[in-house]
Amino acid sequence: MKNPFSANGCCLGLILAVAVVAGGIAGAHAQEKAVPAKAGDAAGVAKAAVGEAKAKLIKLAAIPAVPVPGEGWQPLFDGKTLTGWKFTDFAGHAETHCEAGLMVMEAGDPLTGVNWTNEAPTMNYEIALEAIKLDGSDFFCGLTFPVAKSWCSLILGGWGGGIVGLSSVDGQDASENETSQYMKIDKDHWYRIRVRVTPAKIEAWLDDQQIVNLVTKDRKISLRFGEIELSKPLGVAAYETRSALRAIQLRKL
Repeated sequence: MKNPFSANGCCLGLILAVAVVAGGIAGAHAQEKAVPAKAGDAAGVAKAAVGEAKAKLIKLAAIPAVPVPGEGWQPLFDGKTLTGWKFTDFAGHAETHCEAGLMVMEAGDPLTGVNWTNEAPTMNYEIALEAIKLDGSDFFCGLTFPVAKSWCSLILGGWGGGIVGLSSVDGQDASENETSQYMKIDKDHWYRIRVRVTPAKIEAWLDDQQIVNLVTKDRKISLRFGEIELSKPLGVAAYETRSALRAIQLRKL
């Protein structure tokens, strides 16, 4: 057996020492890579995401609104403040705020909404607005409105994102009565919404398509049971969905 302190032994010892040092350096680098991101880095990522969302909202707001047919329309939203509106007191509601000329309803758990605080007609009127689905998987606009001595809601994109119709007709909600239909609802698309209430009918249009033409004689018109009742007499709500509103207006017929 060779002496470990011989020349060859010294070389072997030197090689082993170098290997140990190299292993230590590699281990240190591995530990550095394994260190989680600092709080400052996470905050930077979050700030960037907020900036991207704001830039997207500004871009969408720059798309011109389409004029509503007819005369005598009165604006209900000034594009700057929530004057004339209040937060609907839904359990789990999120913030509603004005940004880029829009009324933005953040996604609630499950509902977020606003109520018109001034007088509203109960018959012979039209209400119109534009609404956009920014994120979420359910209805981006539930418009609740008066019908004589009762109320009704036009639901757009409910029951998983595709059902439109009135809630309720003869006790049946928008997924069950004859106004129910499936429509593909796209994100980041401005939808033009108009509802007309007369003694004979409730009518509604989405963009240029009439989606409701309900004769109301001998029909029971009501709201779906639950928190949506907080939207009366006139309000807009969204379900687990972030959306924005603009060009809210009303006219008497």
